[in-house]
This record gives sequence, C-alpha cells and structure tokens, in this order.
Amino acid sequence: MYELIIIGGGPAGISAGVYASRKQLKTLFVTKDWGGQSTVSTDIQNWIGTPSLSGDALAKSLRVHLETYAGEHVTISDKALASGVEQIDGGFRVTLENGTTHETKAILIASGSRRRQLTATGAAEFEHKGLTYCASCDGPLFSGQDVIVVGGGNAGFETAAQLLAYTQSVTLLQHTDTYKADPVTVEKVLAHPNMRGIRNATTTEIFGSKFVEGLRYQDASGTIITLPATGIFVEIGMLPNTDFVKDVVPLDAYGRVEIDPWTQKTSVPGIWAAGDCTNVKYHQNNISAGDGVRALEDIYVTLRTK
Repeated sequence: MYELIIIGGGPAGISAGVYASRKQLKTLFVTKDWGGQSTVSTDIQNWIGTPSLSGDALAKSLRVHLETYAGEHVTISDKALASGVEQIDGGFRVTLENGTTHETKAILIASGSRRRQLTATGAAEFEHKGLTYCASCDGPLFSGQDVIVVGGGNAGFETAAQLLAYTQSVTLLQHTDTYKADPVTVEKVLAHPNMRGIRNATTTEIFGSKFVEGLRYQDASGTIITLPATGIFVEIGMLPNTDFVKDVVPLDAYGRVEIDPWTQKTSVPGIWAAGDCTNVKYHQNNISAGDGVRALEDIYVTLRTK
C-alpha cells in the first residue's frame, strides 16, 4: 500500500510530488498529461522566476524537476488517468483507465480543470492564432490592439479589466440580457472610456486569414453583426476534472472539490485536493503550485505524526 497517491500532472500535482520525495513518502504519481492547461500558451510571462517561457517549456521543466528528485520514493505512472476512487479498510483504492488498481493511505486530488470551449464556427481553427482562453498568459501580446472578451461573468469582467491596462479597446459580449458578474464589478469596468459591453450577443463565427480578424454575433433581433478585432479572449466557464471522485468527496455547484484552504483537506479524512479542481477563489499556476506544497506539508504531518 502506498502512503500517498497524487492524481494530476499540473503545477499542483508536480509541486506536491517533489515535496513528497523530499519528505520520503512512498508515493504513486498518476497523470497522463504534463503541465496543466498552460501547455497551450506560446508565451507565459507570470511564472515566478522566469520572465518568459512557452507552455511546453514550463511543462518540460516541471516534469524534469519531479523526475530528477523522484528517486526511490515517488513512482511515476504517466500512461493513464485515474477513473475511480473508493474507500477500503485502512485507506483507498484508486482505479486507472487501463484497469489497474492501487491502494493508498491518502490521496491528493490535483486533476485540474479544462476551459469550456467556444463552439462558434472557426473557434477551434483560430485557437492560438488570436483566440485564447488565458488572458494572464497571452494578454500582453495584444498590447495596443482592439480585443474582444466573450463572457459576462466575473471571470470575463476581470479579464476585461486586466486587458484595459494595455490594449487599445475592449468589447465584452454577454449572450443573455444581464451580466452574471457582480454589479459593482460591472459598473466599475464599464465606466472605463475604452470599454464597451454588449448584451444579448451570441457569438456565431470567428473569422480571419492566418490570424483572427474579428467575430460575428447574433443580436436579440436575429441580426448578424460583425466586430473587427485582433484578439479574442474566451471566458465562458471552467469544467473541473472531478467526475472520477464525485461519489467520494463533496463537490460544489460547479463540480469543484470543496476544501479547507488552511490545509487543503476535504471533509473526507485521508483525501486532500489542490489547484484548479478545488473551490478556491483564484486559479493560477503559481497559486496551484503553492496549494500543492501546502497540501503535501499537511499530508506529511497527518501521516507521520499520528
């Protein structure tokens, strides 16, 4: 039986894996993909300690760090995702997609989340060619340009506020007649002279040649309207990767694992969670890495000081 199984190969899981080795915990590290969501980014400028690197470079760096220090303590399984978790006497049994099972005293869920994808015509074609799902990663690349944010929730307005610091203009599209963001946030962001909000706007098409040149949306009357832009930022929600634990730990209304942010513990003894799959307020690579370390510190204290 392992002392710990870490599920997830993003910053949270890898940080925890490195610390698990340092703490000499008998650990199984389970992932299928390395690096988390930022692998899609061409230029990450906010990973602390590195002014600029690609998502692929970040993923490689994180992987190398874990592999370098895994040693005899951390066994890496990177061929299959976890597909199920069940409680057993003395711990848990984790089932992988390939049918193998592993028993453990403790689990760290660091399975991350994925962006809800825009389904408009051309959205997939122009991803990474002017259409992005990460303003923190890619926003500065559009300095001085006219950009569009799709999504009228808090994330959409927070993205717009961030972009207003360096773009020429920001237009935000909300598909219903009311914004979902907090009223105070809506009022503050829309008050900016370079900001415009459009409601009842359903995005139907992203167009361009080699790169994005704009989008088309349908208004409340059914009219198709064209908006030129060189950058489109999509903020229409996140989908946490938590289906495999939905019957084991409490999830919030959005499917995120509910935790105590003081320790990263769930309400189920022996299970912790960290990173984008949890119900913390902010989700960033740096935050996830810290969450993973916090979780591992608490896991170590719990397992070794009983």
